[in-house]
This record gives sequence, C-alpha cells and structure tokens, in this order.
Amino acid sequence: MIELEGVPELIDPVMICAFEGWNDAGDAASTAVGHLDREWKGEVFASLDAEDYYDFQVNRPTVALDGGVRKITWPTTRLSVVRADTGEKSRDLVLVRGIEPSMRWRSFCNEILGYAHELGVEMVVILGALLGDTPHTRPVPVSGVTSDPDLARSLDLEETRYEGPTGIVGILQEACTHAGVPAVSLWAAVPHYVSQPPNPKATLALLNRLEDLIGVRIPLGELTEDSRAWQLGVDQLAAEDSEVAEYVQSLEEARDTAELPEASGEAIAREFERYLRRRDGQPGPGGHATESGGLADGREGGTAGPAPGPGTPYLRDPASGHGRPRKPSPRDEVAKDDAEGTGGEGDDAEEPDGTRGTAGRDAPHDDADGADDAHGTDGTDGTDRDGDGDSDSDSDSDGDGGSGSGR
Repeated sequence: MIELEGVPELIDPVMICAFEGWNDAGDAASTAVGHLDREWKGEVFASLDAEDYYDFQVNRPTVALDGGVRKITWPTTRLSVVRADTGEKSRDLVLVRGIEPSMRWRSFCNEILGYAHELGVEMVVILGALLGDTPHTRPVPVSGVTSDPDLARSLDLEETRYEGPTGIVGILQEACTHAGVPAVSLWAAVPHYVSQPPNPKATLALLNRLEDLIGVRIPLGELTEDSRAWQLGVDQLAAEDSEVAEYVQSLEEARDTAELPEASGEAIAREFERYLRRRDGQPGPGGHATESGGLADGREGGTAGPAPGPGTPYLRDPASGHGRPRKPSPRDEVAKDDAEGTGGEGDDAEEPDGTRGTAGRDAPHDDADGADDAHGTDGTDGTDRDGDGDSDSDSDSDGDGGSGSGR
C-alpha cells in the first residue's frame, strides 16, 4: 500500500533515478541526483523497506552517534520531491536515489513504478555511468537510449539494441516500457584508467544532458570548479607516468579521428540552437555545464582551478592493470486545451540537442560483463579491457553490484 501523505499536487512531474553500484562508475550518476536534491532542497517522502531488497552482508548498515545516541542507517532507496523553479518555468522532479538492490528486482521496480503512477509521473529518466576507452582530456560522452521507438524519434535518442548482462538501470527501464511509462536512460562514459570516485566532470555532463531533456535550467553550484580541479589533478598525475601519458595520447588521437564528422554544418547548427535556448539565462560565476562537462564559454573543464587535494583520483596502469499507465491528472485536460488553442506551442521545451551517439563512436566498454543500453550498436564485444584488476565476477550474477559501470 503506497501512502503519499504530505506530497502536494505536482507540476509536470519527471522521475529521475540513480543507483550506486554496478551502473555508477565514478559515482557520477548518484552524485548528479544528490546534487539536484541539495540544490533544490528535496524532501524525502518515502523509503523502500531495506529488508525486502538488500543483502546486509553485501551492503552493510552503518552505525553513528547522534547526540550521544547510537543510530543505525540501513541501506535503502529513498524518494524525494523537489520543485525546479527557474523563474520562467517550473516543474517537479521526483528523485529516486539508492543502492542497486541485491534481490527481488521485479518487486523493486514494481514498487518504484507504483509511486510513479500515484504521482502522475510523465517520464522516467534513469542516470548511469560506465567505464570506457575515453580520455579524460576530451568531452565526456553522454548517450541517451530508450526502448520506445516513438520516444527515440521524438527526442532524438538511440533505440537500444543491447544484448547481455544488465543492471538495475536496464531492468527498470524495461519495466517502465512494459508499464506504458516513457523512460529514457542517460549514460556517461568515465575513463577506465581513472575510475575512482568522484568524477565531477562526468556528473556535469549528465546534468547538462538532463537539462536539455527535461527543459529546466539546473544550477551547478561548485561543480564547475570541482571539474576543473579534477582534470588538473589527473593531468598532473598522468604527466608523472610516461606510459600513462602515451596511452592517454593514443586515446585522444582515436577520439579526435572518430569525431571528425562532428565538425559539420549540422553539428554546428545544433550547438548554436543550444546557445540560443540558454542565452536568456544568467548562469552563476562558475559558468554553465556543456555536454563535455566543461563550461559554456567554450573552455574545457579542468584547464584552471585549485590544485587537487588529498582525494585526487588515482591512475591505473593501462597495460598491467593495477503494466500500467500513469494516473490521469487534472492538468492533462488543461494542457490538452492549451495545446489545441495555441497550435502546439511549447513543443520546443524538450527539443533534442542532437548530441546522440557520442558514446557509440568512442566504443566505451563495460568494466564487468559488457556494454549495455547506452551503446548497443557500437560494435564493442563487451570484454573487460580496462585492466583495472577488479574481480568483476564476484557479485554481478546476483545483481548486488560491485564497483564498476556495467549495466
């Protein structure tokens, strides 16, 4: 029984989900949802029962002292709601953030979809991050995929063709499709040789693509400065190891060669349209995210900024490897009348940004068992090429999630 006491009527709600574990390389996806929750001061209205979905020997509870009283925090998935109000447009976001469940994935997805139905959610967006052969010095590839052919055409997304092992992101997206709920997955490719979290550059890239998808301007806070510091730290560490520096250079050359077609009139036109959409906004001093996770003024994130602190990411040797439709809302009829009276104005709010397919060209691959929805047509064989020495097979079979990025 789902109870939603205290939750107000929502405006054009979109559900945004991210799960720690197998689908969250560099913690990029979960950090993105956490950022939205902090910036818009989200209020938790529901938590899933940890007993139903988690193996506590895999994801152990933690104990802390709160005013001298011991308090246990159980691993779970929480739902909060925020109002994204930018002055020009407001809409509500239902944020789902937790750990990839250890068991009962179908029940888990049904419970999430139950909340989506009761709240009148119009679309579900699931964020993920994978490890790939992408250099940290170049824009972060972000691909958008869906199982819905109509949605793929209308939002200029990739229609998934992936076959192989998957994570909770793939399971939830498929559950949404069977329930008749529009669902999109956004995937960021994280350099496999610098996979230690956090990765603010990948988080920025995800937020930027999400911003274009839902048509709401997202405040970035300190993420741009964090992105600069992150890349500066990786640059310095790579410079200290000639083998890693040569490897990064080879990735850069492969990436630049693969992206030559992007220097086309169509690509330039898409970027100009994006600029026009954002021109009237007033980003803070830190600038605004680009698809690359850099800045809107054309600078690549990480070209300047403070020196890295103790948490600077480490490098790994690349050679040796060290069914149900949503609940009808009274707003539906109002929106329908407005659209008929204005000839469909507002369709541009979710105009695609035309940046699809980047990850497929870079052939980012999964750290564990194979690439997933984000690049089902890129031709990668799904083998583990990151050389990070992780024990990829320890827990992937039961879905309890290891560190890594598979789907």
